Amino acid sequence: KPAPPPSEAPCSAAAKACIRLSTNETWLMDNGKVVYGPVKITSGRPGHLTPPGTFHVQWKDKNHLSKEFNNAPMPYSVFFNDGIAFHQGSLSVKSHGCIHLSMAAAQKYFASLSVGDMVQVVR
Repeated sequence: KPAPPPSEAPCSAAAKACIRLSTNETWLMDNGKVVYGPVKITSGRPGHLTPPGTFHVQWKDKNHLSKEFNNAPMPYSVFFNDGIAFHQGSLSVKSHGCIHLSMAAAQKYFASLSVGDMVQVVR
């Protein structure tokens, strides 16, 4: 099955956020329709790969500091898989599993996603 065109998100209609790891893209969705994106991301580096699957937003923290990584700043964090979150970060350096977004995209995701919303990660 060919990959969908870049403007189409490859996730289920129930997903509020969709991530495609193979193309380093993410979208915000509403009832299967793209409402924002695609925007570029970076995801997990070897040894810390971002796992595919279906998750739900667990919590949010606008000014999060990573306890695991020496208080590294993770602005506009939206956690969806234990320690894995969308947050503002480098678009040129891979993460320890998180989804790095530009500042504008991180702010949009933080404002748009709520606890319980579905996040789908596909290869």
